[in-house]
Amino acid sequence: MGATSGKRYAVVSCHVERPLDDAVWRRFSALQEARPAGFVVAALMRPADPASGEDEATWLERAREAARRGPLGHHTHWTAPDHARPTGNVTDVRVRDESQGLGGLDLPPTLFCGGGWYTDAEVAETCAELGYVDCTPRAARPPYLLHGEPWASLNAPATVELPSGRELRVIPTTHSLGDLSRALAGRTLPQLVHVYFHDTDLLDWRRRAILRAAFPLLARRARVTDLDTLATHVFAAAPRVGWADVARI
Repeated sequence: MGATSGKRYAVVSCHVERPLDDAVWRRFSALQEARPAGFVVAALMRPADPASGEDEATWLERAREAARRGPLGHHTHWTAPDHARPTGNVTDVRVRDESQGLGGLDLPPTLFCGGGWYTDAEVAETCAELGYVDCTPRAARPPYLLHGEPWASLNAPATVELPSGRELRVIPTTHSLGDLSRALAGRTLPQLVHVYFHDTDLLDWRRRAILRAAFPLLARRARVTDLDTLATHVFAAAPRVGWADVARI
């Protein structure tokens, strides 16, 4: 199941950014329970923000539900619940503080994704220290980023060697729902397809329609697995790269 095995694998994750919105949560829960086209959807959940009045107890209950249905990840919004990218200096402190708040979970997160695709060397070091598999790197630059805004680039799983000497395991995110639809129409897919969507996409019937149409087509062209299962096998044959080869502006 390594990166050079010659087989194509597909995984799906959802950025659960409104876990305390009852309508959004109902739709996400139903989808995750249904396992569309056999996909076990990883829940990359934004932690509750007490400073914004969010209920941590309800969040923990819902995170436990998601963890029972599939892989669980930590999805940081750097500025506010409704503002993913940072607006000032960012350090690893927010990731570390949030991870401590996740200690009440029976099944702690195994995955990470920085909000707005933000990361830096300090965040990467913290993710490695926490044992996360990082999904923040993208196969292509997010189109809305301005010139000079940091992101990270990888198009296949890799072990990233960090400045401290730590190693960060990375399974990059490769396709949005729109990217997937275009790739399926063009009949070109990489060896690993990691599709992501947002929980709020499920409120839009058009986005739901894309998901319902694209996932079965993807399942016909790739071996369906999940992020945790993939992570147990893929790094044995994955390349090793330096942080300088991953970081982008």
